[in-house]
Amino acid sequence: MAKKLPSPGPLPAGQHPGCDTSGMILVHRIFRWLYRELPELVREVEPGDTARSAVVGRYAHLDFFALHMHHETEDMVLWDRLEAREPACTLHVGQMRAQHAEVAVRLARIEPQLAPWVVTADPRLREVFATDIEGLRDLLSAHLGQEEDDILPVAGEVMSQQEWDFMEEHTRATLMAHRKELGKDVMSLQLGLLIASVPEAEREDWVRANVPAPIRLLYLLLMKRRYDSAMRELYPDRPVPTMV
Repeated sequence: MAKKLPSPGPLPAGQHPGCDTSGMILVHRIFRWLYRELPELVREVEPGDTARSAVVGRYAHLDFFALHMHHETEDMVLWDRLEAREPACTLHVGQMRAQHAEVAVRLARIEPQLAPWVVTADPRLREVFATDIEGLRDLLSAHLGQEEDDILPVAGEVMSQQEWDFMEEHTRATLMAHRKELGKDVMSLQLGLLIASVPEAEREDWVRANVPAPIRLLYLLLMKRRYDSAMRELYPDRPVPTMV
């Protein structure tokens, strides 16, 4: 379970400003990939092929859940702290809040379309669904780029590493709490996607530096097999598109 997050304001005693925000670049890379691929996967489902729509629909649900969780975690951790500690960032924080709200509006329009399309594989529903996801993709792409340019440098200066790490801890705890809903392979998918988001030439060093030894062993023995199986299910007839 994630530790309790201290209140916004001055840094807690014993913590110091300055944190490594580079992991957020990998997370953003995953979201760009997920929402680039999802409309294509939806459109590839043949009319009436409800077996395939069920497969794609399961991963669409995971994509939507992940985006909700990511933005809710940022809302909880980032904005109040940045405004309190770097008032010059207030305008950018306001833009981030507004963009998160717009993403939530788009998701609220998209998510109710999932079940009707899954159970029918109706091509008319499919096209509206895929088009709305593309609109979300374009909004998200612009938002992620602005966050990388305007927010991450400030967060790296004014937040402590403990505060930054809370976001990863909270994400992991939330996924574990929802494993029954999301599927037993959700933690394998999370780690597999993170590894895939690292350029191949840097991957081995990144895993050694960022994944604890017991988890590395578990990944090799079990989690990688689950991740690979999920990717084969999503892309049964072609190679998995690269993320980087």
